Amino acid sequence: MKSSRKISIITPSYNQGNFIEDAIISVMKQGYSNYEHIIVDGGSTDETLSILRKYPHLIWISEKDKGQTDALQKALQKVSGDIIGWLNADDYYDKNIFFKVEKELNIENVDAIYANLKYVDINKLLIRERISKSSYFLSNKFVSKFICFIPSTTFFFKREILNEKIYFDKNINFGMDKDFFANIYHNNFKIKKIETNFAFFRLHENNKFEHKRNINNLINDTKEGILIYNKYSKLKLPKNIFGFTTYLVIRFFIKILGFLIFNFSKKKLKYENITSS
Repeated sequence: MKSSRKISIITPSYNQGNFIEDAIISVMKQGYSNYEHIIVDGGSTDETLSILRKYPHLIWISEKDKGQTDALQKALQKVSGDIIGWLNADDYYDKNIFFKVEKELNIENVDAIYANLKYVDINKLLIRERISKSSYFLSNKFVSKFICFIPSTTFFFKREILNEKIYFDKNINFGMDKDFFANIYHNNFKIKKIETNFAFFRLHENNKFEHKRNINNLINDTKEGILIYNKYSKLKLPKNIFGFTTYLVIRFFIKILGFLIFNFSKKKLKYENITSS
């Protein structure tokens, strides 16, 4: 199958030598010839650099940076493709998704897409599937300021989005993905959910997904959430206990109601399929 528009994959990396080759190979094996893979490494001290040197097609640098957000922004500044995807060094793509991505983003009124993913362990054994929500009872534009419902490793977007000065904010360390997606929604770009699996998200003790599950990181995440909300809202939340509590309460109700509505819809669909068969 002939590939047309160029796809740029950006990967931030730091000491992920145990996993990064899976990410590289998953891009190479897409069967899509018109692509580039840009890896910005933060000065890894493990086997990462020796792995990167094995693949001459890679565009990569390794230097000290200010963290994942800084690395992502450096990578964005190097892209030359028409479509951009973000793949973390410890994750990897499903088979044959690039042609689907190119087809979906060939639609005029679609600016970005995302899909489902599967959680796997360090040995790539399936843990569970994540079915991403396509919409909430409130607008996605509003919800995006509170919840990162888009799995970043399944996200692809048209280069034109960058023309609106949308970038990774270096002041955001935990929720750089939430901020990035909220910014895109804020600028009224159209994001479409695709009902298929795009990627595998590896759960291990050193990734940020696991680190978020403690009280200190919840506090930091909420502080960043208030910053994100205020960036894209006319009504501002104060940076005090009232603003902190308000943000948490709104996010809690969005999650609970979203969960209830999502599961009700699943049961309704299952019932309709049974009665129609």
